[in-house]
Amino acid sequence: MFIEERHQKISDTIKRNGKITIAEITSKYGISDESARRDLRLLEQKGICKRTHGGAISIGQVNVRPPVDRNFDDMPIFDNYREISRIAAGKIRENDTVYLTGGSFGHIMVSFLPRDIHYTVVVNSVDIGKELRGFENIDVYIAGGKMRQSGSLVDSLANEFVSRLHFDLCFITGAGLTAEFGLSNGTDETATFQRTVIKNSRSKCLVIPSSKIGVDSFIKVCDADTFDSIITDWDCMEDQIAAIEEKGVEITVVEEPK
Repeated sequence: MFIEERHQKISDTIKRNGKITIAEITSKYGISDESARRDLRLLEQKGICKRTHGGAISIGQVNVRPPVDRNFDDMPIFDNYREISRIAAGKIRENDTVYLTGGSFGHIMVSFLPRDIHYTVVVNSVDIGKELRGFENIDVYIAGGKMRQSGSLVDSLANEFVSRLHFDLCFITGAGLTAEFGLSNGTDETATFQRTVIKNSRSKCLVIPSSKIGVDSFIKVCDADTFDSIITDWDCMEDQIAAIEEKGVEITVVEEPK
């Protein structure tokens, strides 16, 4: 098979399925990992795809966001969110004081939180606070303030509350992350609240799905290298990850479940 023909077939697969993996290419076309990566690099240069950690995704998927449903009882849990949450929860150590992000990641992380050690968790979500009531090994604090429809609290009162606290570890998420602009979010209230938590944290961990990497949202929260570590998934954009790693940030790319 000519290279051009292989490139066309790889391109067709990406357009049809939204992505392709290195393993798929090497298996189907009998070429090495290095050749498969070179094929994807050439296709990226033509604007056909965007390379990721394990293959490539279609250009149209870069800005895709999973559906958001703040009714946690019925919220769909995506494989990448689950794996990111599982690895993140493993960072918690005995006697830590932890800020746990509200929303999807905070909710999913609850099921992976350690049950055999004692530590303190601070949340700004009434729903997640309720979920934590059954954890006898955790002291739980809930930031006070005006509750949003989503159940989170990020107003000036909530910000004042967390400004008086120190965290050994914070888990933050956002609407976008790029090496150039950093972490960004949709509202100034959320960004301001997150900056306060980050400022008061000894260790800062960003949990973010690949669909939000390479995306700039409305309000900048902080530079990418503000974080000590970033946990993302197997579809993360290679160029962005490489650029952030060059800033000295430890990046963990979780593996796709088999």
